[in-house]
Amino acid sequence: MPENKSPLERLGLDTPAALALHLPIRYEDETELTSVEEAISGFGNANVQTQGKVILCEVKFRPRRQLIVVIADQDAELVLRFLNFYPSQQKQMAIGNFLRVRGEVKQGFMGPEMVHPTVKQVLPETPLPQQLTPVYSTIAGIGQITVRKGIEKGLKDPSVRKFLREIIPLGSITDPRYSFLKDLPSLEESIFSLHYPTVQTNKDALLERTHPAWRRIQFEELLAQQISLQRAHIERQKRKAPCMNQSPGGFVQRLFDLLPFTLTDAQKKVWGEIANDLAKPYPMNRLLQGDVGSGKTAVAALAAAHAIDHGYQVALMAPTEILAEQHFRKFEPWFLELGVEMVWLTGSLKSKEKKLAQEKIKTGQAQLAIGTHALIQEGVEFAQLGLAIIDEQHRFGVRQRLQFHGRQGSEDIFSHQLMMSATPIPRTLAMTYYADLEVSVIDELPPGRKPILTKLFKDSRRDEVILGIRKELTLGRQAYWVCPLIEESEVLQLQTVTDTFESLKAKLTEYRIAMMHGRMSSEEKSSIMADFKSGSIQLLVSTTVIEVGVDVPNASLMIIEHSERFGYSQIHQLRGRVGRGEADSVCILLYSEHLSFAAKERLKVLRENSDGFIIAEHDLSLRGPGELLGSRQSGESMLRFVDLQRDAWLVSLVKDFAHDILATAPELAELHLRRWLGSRADYLKA
Repeated sequence: MPENKSPLERLGLDTPAALALHLPIRYEDETELTSVEEAISGFGNANVQTQGKVILCEVKFRPRRQLIVVIADQDAELVLRFLNFYPSQQKQMAIGNFLRVRGEVKQGFMGPEMVHPTVKQVLPETPLPQQLTPVYSTIAGIGQITVRKGIEKGLKDPSVRKFLREIIPLGSITDPRYSFLKDLPSLEESIFSLHYPTVQTNKDALLERTHPAWRRIQFEELLAQQISLQRAHIERQKRKAPCMNQSPGGFVQRLFDLLPFTLTDAQKKVWGEIANDLAKPYPMNRLLQGDVGSGKTAVAALAAAHAIDHGYQVALMAPTEILAEQHFRKFEPWFLELGVEMVWLTGSLKSKEKKLAQEKIKTGQAQLAIGTHALIQEGVEFAQLGLAIIDEQHRFGVRQRLQFHGRQGSEDIFSHQLMMSATPIPRTLAMTYYADLEVSVIDELPPGRKPILTKLFKDSRRDEVILGIRKELTLGRQAYWVCPLIEESEVLQLQTVTDTFESLKAKLTEYRIAMMHGRMSSEEKSSIMADFKSGSIQLLVSTTVIEVGVDVPNASLMIIEHSERFGYSQIHQLRGRVGRGEADSVCILLYSEHLSFAAKERLKVLRENSDGFIIAEHDLSLRGPGELLGSRQSGESMLRFVDLQRDAWLVSLVKDFAHDILATAPELAELHLRRWLGSRADYLKA
């Protein structure tokens, strides 16, 4: 059996270096002491510290079991109340003991009281600490004292001094761009001052993480990340890839002739960037991003045609079967006309169909393979893969993308990689995490795409919404109604897809209504989507399986049930399912009566903004970079000490600094990288 882990090991603090970098999340000021009378008179102020002798300690039942303790100094008394307590605490707070307590004084049943204050047994003359008290993140069963003692012991370990040694001599920097760095404290000094800040330390700067000590830590972490990404970029340029020079005519020109529309200027610009990359002798690593409906699919099709024209295979991978099927249906008429052999590969295929698709891919008979993550599973071997297109790349874990990348081509030849996302990546995020990635943006919607009007409706106005649906359907248009859950939840009390479907069917009897959710088979979902696209289904009640890729121009109304339960990008994606035809389109956000402040703000932003990049900035502040980029799926941690919005100026500076140190002192860059990232460096390349 495996050995039981110590409390610190359970926290992941299994080395002195890990202990050193387990920095406080906040601080308590135990350097000041007020009398009991002052604490009571200023009640409502958070976290005051006072002390006194215990004059009462008893367990009472009113109405539940609780421990009531009263302390007193020479002038006043204060009640301490504990709803959860141990016998050891009763012993600590026995009558006659002297206690120093810290907490918020509130008005209670017995007068001013502290509920669950921090308690220390002291002597009346015990001196106050001369530094702020750090508070660390922890888990159930591991107290602050355990963590503090572990860190104190760890910081005395000689290996920590070695870990914290100065690798890059910031004091000798002469470049005026980096003069700010010369004034930062050393790494060792920064670590110790963050764990043990003095009373004179600027508390606001500590809490806001703008103190020079924090800035040094942020610089170190960002530098390691930027070195890793930029080094990956340099390494990628050493690899060989198919060199697809632009040639007149061929599949690309024929596809241009087949497209039922003219590319926008933004699409033409982006296609030029991709074609230029494909002509280079090293693998393309480009992110194609654009708002919902901006025309990314047409550009991806041109890239595929270009690769096939040069004799290479193309793989297009999407995170869901619905999205993959949308791509297949979009590509099929174009590429069949070009005489290109296509195959479909997903996990739900029958064994015989799957083997046939895999065989066609292996022999090279299949020039274009479209599917889900089944394209990177065991048994799939491409004859000559020249281009991999990954849609909604943030929905795949980092390991999945690396695996796909690692299976491209032969041992010496790597395929080009084009990633697409309809979730715009904020500029700061792209600059920070995509140093090894060229970014193309389609920032223009095709002609005829009308803005979508977004309205907010309380759930109590549901009947009005249903009248609005009837009006749209009477005009021959179609609508979506999206619900967040399949089954009833006692906690959330949300309408389910099934209940909503039955209710709408009863009220809109003259129309054909269908229901779709993730638990249906692929065949069922495909059949329903085909009927909806053909117009034989007028109203589709669904979960978020229709979030991306669904293209029904006749759908002009989107209702999102319990919209307060959805995130920014989800609502923006769902809203983008309408507004694809000639009719004016509306998105109605139904919300519950009682909204949190955050939910109100989120819905307000969505009502007032249709720009995906503005919405992405709000999403970044709400969720952080990990969820937006998909890296949390890999289990690898992101930046721990840097806030991309607060520290955007530092990101820009460090990006340049990393470039310079790689060029002038690569050995120092390697040492710095090894200290901070270790094996995690590989996952930042994806």
